[in-house]
Amino acid sequence: MAAEVIRVLVVDDHPVVRQGLRTFLDLWDDLEVVGEAADGAGCLAAADRLRPDVILLDLRMPGTDGVHALHGLRAAGNPARVLVITSFAEPSVIVPAVRAGAAGYVYKDVDPAALAAAVRSVHAGHVLLHPSVARLLAEGEARPGAAALTAREREVLTEVARGNSNREIAKTLLLSEKTVKAHMTAILGKLGLHDRTQAALYAVRTGLVSPAGW
Repeated sequence: MAAEVIRVLVVDDHPVVRQGLRTFLDLWDDLEVVGEAADGAGCLAAADRLRPDVILLDLRMPGTDGVHALHGLRAAGNPARVLVITSFAEPSVIVPAVRAGAAGYVYKDVDPAALAAAVRSVHAGHVLLHPSVARLLAEGEARPGAAALTAREREVLTEVARGNSNREIAKTLLLSEKTVKAHMTAILGKLGLHDRTQAALYAVRTGLVSPAGW
């Protein structure tokens, strides 16, 4: 059976960067660049039109920047997973993007194999964060307590914080993927969270999982 093809939208204001990323991703049969955009506004339009699985998103662009694009994607209910690609290593640059919904980040000097692996990882539902960024995010989160979660929901939340996808969680906990998705919906609703990235950060803040284990 052929591998599922992951459809990718590349967003960066520099044509040479977009071309480089496209060249990197075209090396793999399971990755397909379905479109490009040069700014946040273009990202929102292309994401709505093309419905990509993963968006590679630069943060600093003229006009509508990456963080505003992330807010726009969330407001529109677009299900694409967003992988930020940036030149900046400072957590202060990354934190607003993750709070806005990014599933992780890589640097622009990433090698092709690592970039492909990161795209596959976020598409599978993983969260790609350095522990230092995770700590900053966790320290700034203020959410309801976890007392309302069932024991099974806490187990699922722990696995999410460890970076496991729904399929991996189902295998670990001997559940169906449908049941894992139902637990995730319940967890997000009870904790007032938007997505599994926020859920993972909540688990770190409350001590379910240590940031060192990310």
